[in-house]
Amino acid sequence: MVDSRTYEFEGERPTIDETARVSREATLVGDVDIRADASVWPGVVLRGDIGPVRIGRETHVGDNATIHASELANEVMIGHGAVLNETTVEERALVGFNTTVNTDVTIGSGSIVAAGTVVPDAYSIPPESFVRGVPAEITPLEETGIDAAAIHDAFASGEYTNLAQRHDELFE
Repeated sequence: MVDSRTYEFEGERPTIDETARVSREATLVGDVDIRADASVWPGVVLRGDIGPVRIGRETHVGDNATIHASELANEVMIGHGAVLNETTVEERALVGFNTTVNTDVTIGSGSIVAAGTVVPDAYSIPPESFVRGVPAEITPLEETGIDAAAIHDAFASGEYTNLAQRHDELFE
C-alpha cells in the first residue's frame, strides 16, 4: 500500500496491519484500523471521523464500498458498492453487492444480507439470518436451504486473501 490515500482527521490517522492489502485507489480518513490479512479494494472509502472504522482479520471490503463509523468483525465479506453507516457486522457475515445499511444497525454473525437490500435505521439482524428486500425482511437461514457455511468458507478460508495477494498491481 504505497499510494493509498490516507488522511489524518483531528489527530487520528489510519493504521494498517502489515499483512493487510489496501488498494492504492482506496481512501482512508481518520480513525481507521485495518487488521491482519484483510483486503480493501479499489474505490473503497473508509471514513472514521464521527466514529472509528474497524476492519477485522481476514475481512474483505469489495470495490467501491463506503463504510462510515462502523465495526466489521473477523472474516466478514462486504460486496462491491455496499454502503454501511454506523453499523456493526459480526463475524462471518456477508453483505451483498449494492446493499445499503442505514444507521445503528447490527448484523448478526453468520448472516447473509442479499444484494440490493436496504436495511432501515436501528435494525437488529439476529445471527444466522438471511436478509433481503426493500425494506429488509429477515428469514432464519435454516428455513432458506442456503448453504451459508459453503458461501462463507469460499471467502473466509483464505481464498479472498489469496486473490488479493495475486493482484499486486492494485495493492503495491
